[in-house]
Amino acid sequence: MTDDVHDDLPDEDTLGRATIVTPAPFAAGVPAVVQTVKYAAANMGVVKGARMLLQLNQTDGFDCPGCAWPDPPAGERSHAEFCENGAKAASEENTRKRIERSFFRDNSVEELSQRSDYWLAQQGRITEPMVLRKGATHYEPISWDDAFALIALKLNALDHPDEAAFYTSGRTANETAFLWQLFVRQFGTNNLPDCSNMCHESSGTALTDSIGIGKGTATLDDVHHAGVLIDLGHNPGTCHPRMLSALQVTKRNGGKIIAINPLPETGLMRFQHPQQVLQVLTHRSTQLADLYLPVRINGDVAILQGIMKEMVAAEDLRPGSVFDHAFIREHTAGFEPYLQHLRNADWNVIVEESGISRAQIADAARMVMSSDRLVVAWAMGLTQHRNAVASIQECMNLLLLKGAIGRKGCGALPVRGHSNVQGDRTMGIWERARPEFLAALGKEFAFSPPQKHGYDTVETLRAMHAGTVKVFLAMGGNFLSATPDTAYTAEALRRCTLTAHVAIKLNRSHLVTGDDALILPTIGRSERDVQGGREQFVSVENSMGIVSRSQGRLPPPEGDLLSEPVIVARMATATLGERSTVEWEALAADYDRIRDHIERVVPGFDDYNVKVRRPGGFYLPNLPRDRREWATLTKKANFAIHPIPRTVLQPGQLVMMTVRSHDQFNTTVYGLHDRYRGVHNERRVVFMNADDIADLGLTARQVVDLTSHFEGETRVARRFIVVPYQIPRRCAATYFPETNVLVPVNSVAERSNTPTSKYVIITVAPSAQPARFDYDRADHMQ
Repeated sequence: MTDDVHDDLPDEDTLGRATIVTPAPFAAGVPAVVQTVKYAAANMGVVKGARMLLQLNQTDGFDCPGCAWPDPPAGERSHAEFCENGAKAASEENTRKRIERSFFRDNSVEELSQRSDYWLAQQGRITEPMVLRKGATHYEPISWDDAFALIALKLNALDHPDEAAFYTSGRTANETAFLWQLFVRQFGTNNLPDCSNMCHESSGTALTDSIGIGKGTATLDDVHHAGVLIDLGHNPGTCHPRMLSALQVTKRNGGKIIAINPLPETGLMRFQHPQQVLQVLTHRSTQLADLYLPVRINGDVAILQGIMKEMVAAEDLRPGSVFDHAFIREHTAGFEPYLQHLRNADWNVIVEESGISRAQIADAARMVMSSDRLVVAWAMGLTQHRNAVASIQECMNLLLLKGAIGRKGCGALPVRGHSNVQGDRTMGIWERARPEFLAALGKEFAFSPPQKHGYDTVETLRAMHAGTVKVFLAMGGNFLSATPDTAYTAEALRRCTLTAHVAIKLNRSHLVTGDDALILPTIGRSERDVQGGREQFVSVENSMGIVSRSQGRLPPPEGDLLSEPVIVARMATATLGERSTVEWEALAADYDRIRDHIERVVPGFDDYNVKVRRPGGFYLPNLPRDRREWATLTKKANFAIHPIPRTVLQPGQLVMMTVRSHDQFNTTVYGLHDRYRGVHNERRVVFMNADDIADLGLTARQVVDLTSHFEGETRVARRFIVVPYQIPRRCAATYFPETNVLVPVNSVAERSNTPTSKYVIITVAPSAQPARFDYDRADHMQ
């Protein structure tokens, strides 16, 4: 396989303009302010951009369409409660640029497919529904009625509802998500793949086994008051920039931070708060990580067991001084077997697989033992490995040993990457919904929901490729660029009879299609939504289980756009007709009615319409956080025993992980500058250890091809620039989605079925298509 379908080589040869400079010394600060203002002004204009930013993450404004980091409580928010990347996400969504029908008339799908993701995103908002008919070369306008009729025709022609799949992006608000899953289940299937399947599915699986809920337990206040916070597999400066201000509070309250990550990300090291004038004027910044451990890719189980093995030794010397035995006795199961497992762990294996010396591991253990307030945070650096569930359960094992759940300054913190991905799951976007949820849904709407489990994202890819799923509908997102094994995914989409995407802007998924294809334009979260003669609002759930209101205030673009709830309602009406028991039109006209139904179906939403209108919203129940109940098989929190994964590489092989550039959010590319890593004007780079570069007979600045190896299969991504970097030996890093083509569809995490985008075995060889380029100041990273 090759990445020809998604090669995404730039329209002009940007390899010739690539420069590598010294990475930024700290995250945020004046450079973030400058970039935020420039981006907002360029997309929206100065006045409209400023008005939008002042509404972002305010209690009477709209929730950021970016990450799911929580807002400070009402009354404690600044007037500028946003980060650089959140401002870029909102500005991108509200760009003044428009894609008119002439754009599609002048550009064929084939011509557009040769453009880069960045170029596609820069073309502007789509303002009317478009159709690509079977055999056609160009999209053309279609009325909403005809678009919904086409969807209904394709869906109702299927032999079984399971021949359709309904994808959900994490930006989808609660009200839309609830209607979407209701429509899908009234249609007769549980095929509800979503973006969570590709990111924190492993977290949900691990946490459910460990503590009985698939969500974290830490609050923002816990982060502020942590005595020690461990952050694993995470680049907060790019992925969750507002977390940096919370970590700054941690440090000012006397807390210590341990960063465990293969790359020394700027956002893990130092932070300059752009709203703290003294820091800015004196060019000072806050040191974040007190201890940085450059773990080998997938060495997290090893290093965590090493830390806990050191703790066992200290506990043996001073019984009762390290572990919270009262908590362990009352609230946990499996302690003694796990303790024996740690005693038996081999230090040689721990050091080899983690890449961290025993002395450094001992330093980390001493820090953990220095405080009884511990927060453990992690992101996709842990969730996208074959043994991802095991890695996360080791995080939970550490918290259980310390009794660090249900106390101030303690807790588990899976840092989720999209603004409502957790809320979508709460609303029922899950291919394996619990029987209790399905029963409540069926009772509320007087129908019998399907009981058979549906397809997750990887299963959907396989089913489309095999021809057993024939219709693919997406509520937002960029499915082709977000999924693994791009060539395989593209072929799977092409085998469908219909692909349809609810979207704001053009992306690559609109260019690789089934026999017929639809683009259904919607309004953004920041925009005014008037239905039934009055303004509506939606709600979202953040990473810490707070549900809050999001009220769009900006005027939507002129054109023929519909809100997401209206799109779902009209799609359902056209498809289900009199078969449905739902008053779809009434729900689309008044979102309070949707929330009334949610209140009666989803636990924890009592008085939904009242509580969501309170400034700052409300917390959903979290029984483990309150130590009230552990909904596990043992009725207690469970220790889990896992072997240390062993990495076996052939000569010349490296383990590659995919990462974000600072100039992107998920699959949306805002620009070609990653100042936190010093990479400018180019995305096709491979970060490598300088010794590995020498051993492989390569040189810095060389253009290479990357080949992945999995169970006898190879996949190729061409023309990447070798960049020496501080990364452990035999490890490499590249940007996604450019190297998603290398991630095998069948390489997935055990139990969670998440693609292993952070663990891809590759070889690197000189490119068959070399290019010339500039390269500045590489020596500092060697």
